[in-house]
Amino acid sequence: MLLLLAEYLQQFYKGFAVFQYLSLRGILGVLTALSLSLWLGPWMIRTLQIRQIGQAVRNDGPQSHLSKSGTPTMGGALILSAIAISTLLWADLSNRYVWVVLIVTLLFGAIGWVDDYRKVIEKNSRGLPSRWKYFWQSVFGLGAAVFLYMTAPTSVETTLIVPFAKDVTIALGIGFVVLTYFVIVGSSNAVNLTDGLDGLAIMPTVMVGGALGIFCYLSGNVKFAEYLLIPYVPGAGELIVFCGALIGAGLGFLWFNTYPAQVFMGDVGALALGAALGTIAVIVRQEIVLFIMGGVFVMETLSVVIQVASFKLTGKRVFRMAPIHHHFELKGWPEPRVIVRFWIITVILVLIGLATLKLR
Repeated sequence: MLLLLAEYLQQFYKGFAVFQYLSLRGILGVLTALSLSLWLGPWMIRTLQIRQIGQAVRNDGPQSHLSKSGTPTMGGALILSAIAISTLLWADLSNRYVWVVLIVTLLFGAIGWVDDYRKVIEKNSRGLPSRWKYFWQSVFGLGAAVFLYMTAPTSVETTLIVPFAKDVTIALGIGFVVLTYFVIVGSSNAVNLTDGLDGLAIMPTVMVGGALGIFCYLSGNVKFAEYLLIPYVPGAGELIVFCGALIGAGLGFLWFNTYPAQVFMGDVGALALGAALGTIAVIVRQEIVLFIMGGVFVMETLSVVIQVASFKLTGKRVFRMAPIHHHFELKGWPEPRVIVRFWIITVILVLIGLATLKLR
């Protein structure tokens, strides 16, 4: 919205043309979302406390978590609000990619909100039944996949790019819809599984989101894309504003979510942020790079799959508890050690992902 205002004011003062620069609006997206998160955070935490919207803690988990019972949850609403407001203020609202990512994020957030509401407000320990949660994730994920496929102007936007390989591409055709569906739904659930310790999920999300913002900026610029041998996706650069908003909102939330957490994001935040990362990666054709950079999310998901499969097939557990961050806690690692070490792993993986820009 402010971009339109700046365009109008250019006729009176040429200096307003500076708002046409994506880099500036990306930075403003970060600062706006960060300011909103820090400003609204204390009010939201007080509101959640007054309404007794607190986290329930499993009795069979690490004993150190019992003290977290009652900590306000559903704080992901703060993240989504900051992202939405900041994006609407600074992004070009005529850009279809901005709307796709924003709508997918809010729809997956709505699924998480219903799940959290049932658990915390209605005291239904099951929350939203898994089959319904997966059904709505599938509906929204497939909807986004079909839209992106039907509106893709060139075959490049539906081609799988293999990182570290200069000329290896795979034309997906209708398979693009299937891949996109699994990327969006899979990344949504992966971030949700990771959200089990204070700040564990939000910081990797911020780092991966920031790296994807770089991919968006470069993919949306024909000269950079040609030089780096990455797909040129017209309009993708505008997503740097959304990525900036995600970074700012995430860091603002981390201010209150860092150990010991004053608030948890809940499914309303985790499901939405994971879906956002997956959708952005699909748009800039970097699904495999997302798999690399989001290695912590992948590791958490695989630990659950392995644990369930092992127990059903052999009756034995591979890990002391899944997801894997609880395994390390039960081995005696203090919670902050698990969190920071997983952050460090994410830094390394994000750097490897960014290296694919040049190493081809």
